[in-house]
Amino acid sequence: MELRHLRYFVAVAEEKSFNKAAARLYISQPPLSRQIKQLEEEIGVTLIDRENRPLKLTEAGEFFYDHALQILKKSDDFRAMTIRKGNFDNTLSIGFVSSILYGILPKVIARFREVYPNVEIKLYELNSWQQTQGLVDGKIDVGFGRLLFEDASIRRMVLREESLVVAVPVGHPLAKEGRTSVRLMDLTNENLLLYPTAPRPSFIDYVLELFDARNLKANYFTEVRELHVALGLVAAGEGLTIVPKTLEHLRSQEVTYIPFEDGLITSPIVMSVRHFDKSELLKTLLNVTYQIYDAEGFDYKREKI
Repeated sequence: MELRHLRYFVAVAEEKSFNKAAARLYISQPPLSRQIKQLEEEIGVTLIDRENRPLKLTEAGEFFYDHALQILKKSDDFRAMTIRKGNFDNTLSIGFVSSILYGILPKVIARFREVYPNVEIKLYELNSWQQTQGLVDGKIDVGFGRLLFEDASIRRMVLREESLVVAVPVGHPLAKEGRTSVRLMDLTNENLLLYPTAPRPSFIDYVLELFDARNLKANYFTEVRELHVALGLVAAGEGLTIVPKTLEHLRSQEVTYIPFEDGLITSPIVMSVRHFDKSELLKTLLNVTYQIYDAEGFDYKREKI
């Protein structure tokens, strides 16, 4: 039995058709049917009930399908790890969301370069979902994002919970009143500028869930492409937006930043790596991140790789 047999079987199981599976695999149908038949003969059980249309898996086929997926997943992980190990000596590829880049990531990278001056760092702006795919495919070695996705091959560490603040135009009543804090309910009838529009899910969905969790509704919101577009529109007086506190230095002459009253409106900073990847480069990257946190006086929970 070879991995290709598993891939062929999974394709047939998911497409419920030899013809569709063959098209998906870019092979002709007769050889595919023969490969599946050989697989069944080798195992000694029938995996696919061919009397049904669409095709249906037998009970043994269902069991085999579940475990075939796991094996293929591990195979893909091994491939990504091998690619990563092949680049170990001179490259570290980092995925990030824009709000992390505007925050402390530049300081983390600068500190990392002090330790590994000869390591080439490649940066990729990817949302949290794209980072997951990048880790699985071997495109990146580590991701810094703000959303949590479930994937058995990826380990996600919440480095810290960062407070969110409201960005308002300097001429907005909330700014003129000299408010030292706001509540989420104060924003239900404001025009919120939420970002990014794509790909989804994104920080837009995270913010809307903050309202839902408190039985509130954002009655008016506009989706914009990127964070800096949202802040530009705030500066122009077109609405309000919600950003991580470390971004308060952006457009500070045109925008007023107001913290939330209870201090519990936060966004996680998530570091994602492949399970079982315990390279020294990643350990160093995590350690220098904590060094920056200590220097900035941030609260955090220490993790280990």
